[in-house]
Amino acid sequence: MAEMILVVDDETEIADLVEVYLKNEGYLVKKASCAAEALHIADTQPIALALLDVMLPDLDGFSVCRELRKTSRTPVIMLSARG
Repeated sequence: MAEMILVVDDETEIADLVEVYLKNEGYLVKKASCAAEALHIADTQPIALALLDVMLPDLDGFSVCRELRKTSRTPVIMLSARG
């Protein structure tokens, strides 16, 4: 069974591109464009890895990571275009 990766980015083009690459490697992908959506997905589905954008419209990626850590040890990779 393929593992699920959660891609959290408010820029649709980036999330779509990451999704293509991950699916080509055999992963299942769930995408979220905001922190609330990401946390809902993480609470309701088994996630093997979360890729979090640092800058989101509702919470920053670090806050999302802290919330995830309250209930899960899922690995997290932070993504940022911030200089």
